[in-house]
Amino acid sequence: MGILKELEAFSELPALLSAAERARRVAQRVVEMFGQAVIEHHAEEEEELFPAVLASALPGEELELVKQLVGRLVREHREAEAIWKRLAPAVKKAAKGQSVHIDFAEVEHLMRKYAEHASFEEAEFLPLSERILRRNANHMAALGLSLHMRHLPLHTRNI
Repeated sequence: MGILKELEAFSELPALLSAAERARRVAQRVVEMFGQAVIEHHAEEEEELFPAVLASALPGEELELVKQLVGRLVREHREAEAIWKRLAPAVKKAAKGQSVHIDFAEVEHLMRKYAEHASFEEAEFLPLSERILRRNANHMAALGLSLHMRHLPLHTRNI
């Protein structure tokens, strides 16, 4: 390459460095979000909300439905966590500014699965939970938790 061609490529460097820095920041935020917020969110649901709803559900059809929904949600938690576990090493390297290959299909898979999970939870499980927990004053704290989780900002940052 000639001098002018090299200087032309050099002129792209600021934009490339800016994109690389943005990629590093996005990766760091995702590592923090998944490692803290998502795992904590799953644990709160599984340790507090799900048991409260199961304990307050009416025996019979309602309890069986709640068991089925809780089972599905827990399976979806483990699936999302497993996908993240496969992605995490590369994303952590990207967060450190290291050059890595991140499997785009896995990223898309995680995004799709988590969006489906959140949509199902909001449309099906949380409204049912609210109805069930409202019947039992002892579980109003769990209701507060479910309402809090409904508005939990898992992806409110502009990435």
